[in-house]
Amino acid sequence: MNTTLTSDQLVSIRGSYFNILALFLEKDEIETKYMRCLLKWGFQLHLSPDDLKTSAPQGLNTITFRILDKIEKMEAIYHLVYMIYLDKVVEDVELEVAIIYAEKLGLKGLVVSELFKSIATADFDQTNQYTVRQEVIEFLKLHEKEF
Repeated sequence: MNTTLTSDQLVSIRGSYFNILALFLEKDEIETKYMRCLLKWGFQLHLSPDDLKTSAPQGLNTITFRILDKIEKMEAIYHLVYMIYLDKVVEDVELEVAIIYAEKLGLKGLVVSELFKSIATADFDQTNQYTVRQEVIEFLKLHEKEF
C-alpha cells in the first residue's frame, strides 16, 4: 500500500494509535505479545518523544481510552488496517489487537475478522490508500447495524 501520508492524515492515524495504546494501558497487565505489536506500530509510525509529550503531557499512564462516534469509528478501523499493513505483513497478534480494539469500540469481532479477510485478498503493492479507505468504509456501511 502506498504509505505517503499528508501531515493531517499522519496526525489522525497517530491519534488512533494513542487511543489503542490507552485501551491496553488501562489494563492491569498487558500481554507481552500485545505490547510488542503496539511498540512495532509506534516504530513504524515513526513516533518520537515529542509525539509522546504532545499526546500524553503528564506521561503515558495518564492517557485514557476515548469513546468514538460512528464516523470516528470508521476512521479508527481504517487506521487499524493502515497500521497492520505498514510492513505488508499481517500477523495474528495484530488481528487480535484489532479485534480487541474494535470490540471496545462497539463492533463485533466477527465483523472485523471478515473485514480483514476481505482486505487481505487485495494486492497492497498495487492498491492506494484511497481505495483501501473506500473499501473499509463500504464494508462498514454494509455492516452498519453491527455498531
